[in-house]
Amino acid sequence: MTRPILSERLAKWALFLLEFDITYVSQKAMKGQTLVDFLVDHPILADWELSEDLLDEEIFYIDILPAWVMFFDGATHKDGAGAGVVFVSPQREILTFLFVLTELCSNNMAEYQALIIGLEMAIDLEIHYLTVYGDSKLVINQLKIEHEVHKDDLVLYYHYAIQLLKEFEHVTIEHVPRSKNKQADALANLAAVLALTSDEAIAIPICAKWVLPFKSPQEEIEQESNVAFVFSIDVEDWRQPFINYLQHGKLPEDPKHRDEIRR
Repeated sequence: MTRPILSERLAKWALFLLEFDITYVSQKAMKGQTLVDFLVDHPILADWELSEDLLDEEIFYIDILPAWVMFFDGATHKDGAGAGVVFVSPQREILTFLFVLTELCSNNMAEYQALIIGLEMAIDLEIHYLTVYGDSKLVINQLKIEHEVHKDDLVLYYHYAIQLLKEFEHVTIEHVPRSKNKQADALANLAAVLALTSDEAIAIPICAKWVLPFKSPQEEIEQESNVAFVFSIDVEDWRQPFINYLQHGKLPEDPKHRDEIRR
């Protein structure tokens, strides 16, 4: 600022600073005795331990790492059903997915299908903080334990969804009106319509999927205990050469029979 000729920008700054009395003072070094006096006035207790835990550590990390956002919706038509899932990353990038459900189902089951598909995808993407929005009051209120699950065909999907929600470090699920869930709703309806025209050429990436509800190990044991398989074949049975070929690659010595098995 003390130069006789200043550039245009520096000249403007110098003009603005004329109203202030600015004096340069060299920085002074802090004497070591000042720090010693401070420590004497504020002694550390003998039993005091340095805590490595931060207050509200969970909230602290959520503020640093913004949560992903997921919108889901399921739709059913007379001859088809579909699911739409939309992800919004912390960087505001939008990822859209649509799925044709391979089985006919109720609208509530389609909603659960869309939710579960989205949660499974989020787990595969290693998303730890997630905010979920859906326009189905029934599904949202059931997951928030505000409504009971009365229909038997939804019970297994409800428990499976709860199990998936526990996989996240922090997850919230909220209801939004359909007007704020337009993208997922449009994808779900589009997938349901495409289920009727799957034989035509479509230039839209689409997957066919059906979620099987989660079963506990005890349920699987009980189900398997009620099933028995009995299967025996006599050595002279006509099927035995085919089994020998499929299991061991062994062909019969008769060339005629050998050609039949190969065919």
